[in-house]
Amino acid sequence: MDLTKSYPASVREQMHGIVQLKRTIDKGKALAAGTIGDYNYDCPMDKHLFAFLDLDGDTLLDVIKSASNDSEISEFVAPYVHAKEDSEIEAFNRDWLKYGPDKGSPQEGYFLKMRSEVAPDRTDVTAWADLLDLDEKRPVPHRVAA
Repeated sequence: MDLTKSYPASVREQMHGIVQLKRTIDKGKALAAGTIGDYNYDCPMDKHLFAFLDLDGDTLLDVIKSASNDSEISEFVAPYVHAKEDSEIEAFNRDWLKYGPDKGSPQEGYFLKMRSEVAPDRTDVTAWADLLDLDEKRPVPHRVAA
């Protein structure tokens, strides 16, 4: 995985039925290969996923580094995901895809700055998943602005 030449998976892309996981693993693979570029593994979005799964970022990174293929990584994370009820996963996915910065927070300032650089006309974009997809040249449907 070379994130200096391509993008990680979208936040929306699911692995074992959960969003963000494939993207986080892609970033871990790039970090292990020394090709993470401007991306950050174990960023706040990854930490949120790790907290939900009761998984440690360093532990996953060690597995990524030692795995001989993607199946080994998938097999490692599967029990963490499957320990959750389907309803918990559905709620996590739904909430995570809508998650945006808190009003008035420093994160909101960063979000708005990034949005103005990536897609200044897209004031309907209020969630990190949408902003990241726009930044990585993925289509994002227009929504009614909040």
